[in-house]
Amino acid sequence: MFIVAWLFLTSIAIHAQQFDEFFKEQTLRIDYVFEGNDHEQRIALDELSVMPGWAGRRQHLAEMPLKSHGQVIMRDMATGQVIYTTSFSSLFQEWAATDEAKVLTKSYENCFLVPFPKIKTEVEIILMNYRHEVVASLKHIVDPSDILIHQKGKGHITPYRYMVKNGTPKECIDIAILAEGYKQEEMGLFYEDAAKVSEFLFSYEPFKSLQHKFNFVAVASPSEDSGVSVPKRGEWKQTAFSSNYSTFYSDRYLTTSRMKSIHDALAGIPYEHIIVLANTDEYGGGGIYNSLMLTAAHHSTFRPVVVHEFGHSFAGLADEYFYDDDVMSGSYPLDIEPWEPNITTLVDFKSKWKDMIKGETPIPTIDQDTPVGVFEGGGYSSKGVYRPAYDCRMRTNSSPEFCPVCDRAIRRIISFYTKE
Repeated sequence: MFIVAWLFLTSIAIHAQQFDEFFKEQTLRIDYVFEGNDHEQRIALDELSVMPGWAGRRQHLAEMPLKSHGQVIMRDMATGQVIYTTSFSSLFQEWAATDEAKVLTKSYENCFLVPFPKIKTEVEIILMNYRHEVVASLKHIVDPSDILIHQKGKGHITPYRYMVKNGTPKECIDIAILAEGYKQEEMGLFYEDAAKVSEFLFSYEPFKSLQHKFNFVAVASPSEDSGVSVPKRGEWKQTAFSSNYSTFYSDRYLTTSRMKSIHDALAGIPYEHIIVLANTDEYGGGGIYNSLMLTAAHHSTFRPVVVHEFGHSFAGLADEYFYDDDVMSGSYPLDIEPWEPNITTLVDFKSKWKDMIKGETPIPTIDQDTPVGVFEGGGYSSKGVYRPAYDCRMRTNSSPEFCPVCDRAIRRIISFYTKE
C-alpha cells in the first residue's frame, strides 16, 4: 500500500515538475488569422497577449486531447522537445469545405490559450483538411521577454459571478458563460439563464456523476441591442460578439467569428472552455471543438441543445443526424476514418467502439433496441457513415441521454484534463 501511494505521489510530482520547468503561472494568448478558400489556406500571426494565471491542464502536457483538424505544438528551443500541445477545430475550416469557398476568399479570427513559457519557445500551428492532410502551417518564436506581448486582464475585468465553484482552476475544468445580446439592464435575466446551463448539463450523465470536476462562471458582457442577428428576417443587432444565425446559409446555425472580442471579454477570469448564451427564442446553436459553443437561451429546446452543443465544443463529438441534401453533406470522405469518437466510416473501426459491440452484432445494425451497434447514417450523410446507437443526445433533441460511446468519450476527455 505504501509503494502504491509513493508511486502516485511521485507521478504527481513529476507532472508538476514538468509544468514548473517550462511554464509560468500565466496564460499566453495567441491570436491568428486563418485565410483562404477551398484549395488554398494560409495562417498569419496577429498578436500575443499575456494574462494572469493558468486555468488549463498541468498533466499530459505533450499529448493531444483528440486528433481533430488543427494542432498547436510548443517546443523547447534548446532540445526540440514538445512541451505542450493541443488540438482544435475552427469555423474557418468548416467554411473552407462549403460551396462558397470555391468562389470566394475569406479570413477568420482565431485565438488559442497556452501556458506562458519561461524561455524562448517555438510554436507551430497546423491546419488539416477532412482527409487529414496538412493544408497550412506556421512556425514562430515566442520570446517571453518581448515587450510587445500585450498585458491583458489586469485592469478592467468584465463583471462575473460563479454559478458553480467546486475548486481552484488547478483542480477543476473552468467553463465561462458569456452574455450575448443582453443589454446592461438585462443582466439579471442573463444570470438566471446562465444558472440553467450547469443545471441542464448536470442533469445528463456523465456530467451528473462528475459535476465536482467543473466550475461555471457567468460573465456579464453587455450588448447595445437586445437579442441577436437573424438574417433570414433582415434583423441585424449590435451585440457584444456580433453573432448571427444562417451561418453558411443554414438558418439554425448560430455562430460568431469575432473570437478576439470574446477572449478580450474573458481576460482576467479563469477559463478553458466557452459557452456563449444568446438572448433569443430563435431555434439554433453551434459548437466547435476546443473553440466555443453558442446556444439560444429562450427557445423551448434550450436544455437539450445546450447539452448537444457542449458535446461538440468540449468533447469533440460529431453530429449523428443526417440529411440527404444538407449544406454540410459530404463533409466526411468515406475512405478516411473521422477523428470524432462517435462516428465511423469503418476504415479504422477498431480505434472507435469495436470493443463495445457484441461479436454477432450485424453491420449495419437494424435492431433499434441494440445498446451499442453500428447504425448507418451520421455526420450529415445517410450512407457510409455510422453511429453507435439508434438514438443519442448527439442525434435528436428528444433523446434522454448520451449513448454509451459518447458517454465514454466524455469521461475520457474529463479524465484527460483533470487526472494524472
